[in-house]
Amino acid sequence: MKISLAFVVIVAVLILSVMDTVEAGFSAALQIGITKKIPAADCKRKAKKGDKLEIHYTGTLTDGTVFDSSISRGKPFSFTLGAGQVIKGWDQGILGMCIGEQRKLTIPPELGYGSRAIGKIPAQSTLIFTTELIGIEGYTPEVESEPVIETPPETIESIVAKNTADEAENAVTKSAEASKESLASEVPTVDLEAETATAEEPAKDEL
Repeated sequence: MKISLAFVVIVAVLILSVMDTVEAGFSAALQIGITKKIPAADCKRKAKKGDKLEIHYTGTLTDGTVFDSSISRGKPFSFTLGAGQVIKGWDQGILGMCIGEQRKLTIPPELGYGSRAIGKIPAQSTLIFTTELIGIEGYTPEVESEPVIETPPETIESIVAKNTADEAENAVTKSAEASKESLASEVPTVDLEAETATAEEPAKDEL
């Protein structure tokens, strides 16, 4: 049976097309690694579509070259999730993050910049981002307040006891002061001038 050249060409094109589709399907897989997890009890709010977020990030190529970082600028990046303001890898990879959570996103070209070359990023580059969700606009995390220790109200008995103790302390203080004054009054006073004059006066027998 003879097979026409046209048929062979068609089959070859179909095979190549299928292979390209399968390869694209594998390469378009977004990889999400959680490098810092927030306990469920502390994560009261997760990032969802339509949220305006603040993210700190560092972007590198697969060879480790840093092409951008909000940390070096000292200011988090702000964008609306799911609004197409960032690459698809971000819209998918940031979804569901908790405040304080950190993720490592490995983004294939299909979910990054594709065939475009952007600055230090060559065309068809796989991008690696380390990210941290800093805040969600309009949401303030609940801060647990310190427990208030209530002081029991004073009773009549406690007031009387306190007053009695104060009176006793005052009485002891007054008694000590009175003792000091009494001791001071009992010390004899010596007239130094009189004694000096007496000592200097010559005896009658010596005259």
